[in-house]
Amino acid sequence: MDELIKTLPGILRSVGNAKEVVEAGAIAAWKRAAGSGLRNHAAPLRLEGKTLVVAVADAVWQKQLGAMKGQLLFRINAILGQPLVSQIDLRIDPRIAKTRPSPGSETKEQVLDKVPVELFSAASAIKDKRLQQVFLNAVASSIERLEK
Repeated sequence: MDELIKTLPGILRSVGNAKEVVEAGAIAAWKRAAGSGLRNHAAPLRLEGKTLVVAVADAVWQKQLGAMKGQLLFRINAILGQPLVSQIDLRIDPRIAKTRPSPGSETKEQVLDKVPVELFSAASAIKDKRLQQVFLNAVASSIERLEK
C-alpha cells in the first residue's frame, strides 16, 4: 500500500481537475493520514470543493479531531503532493461506531474502499457510468476473493 500512496501525487497531476479522482485521492489520503486507529471513530465521506467532509462517531471525537485538524491537513496535502484540501468538516454521525463490520463480513462499499487509487483513476476514464460501476465492482470482488 505504501507504494500505491506514493504514486498519488503523479496520478493527480496527470488527471488534472477530474473531480472524482481528486475526491478519491483526498479520501485515500485521509485514511493514510488518520491511520487505522481512527477507522472506527471517523470516516471520510466526500470532498466538497476543498473541504473534506468527515463523519465522526460523537462529540468527543469531533473535539479530539478538531484539535488535530492542522496536523491532519498537513499530512493529507503532503500525501497528495499539492494543497487540494484546505478544510476538514467534522460531522457527528453515531452510525460510524456502530456500523463497522465484524471481520469477514465487509459490505461491497467497504471493499471498494480498498480499491487502489490508480484503478479509480482508470475507472474515471470510462464514460458510461453503469460500466464504470461494473468495473469497480469487479475489482472489489477480486480484492475480496484474494483476501479470503
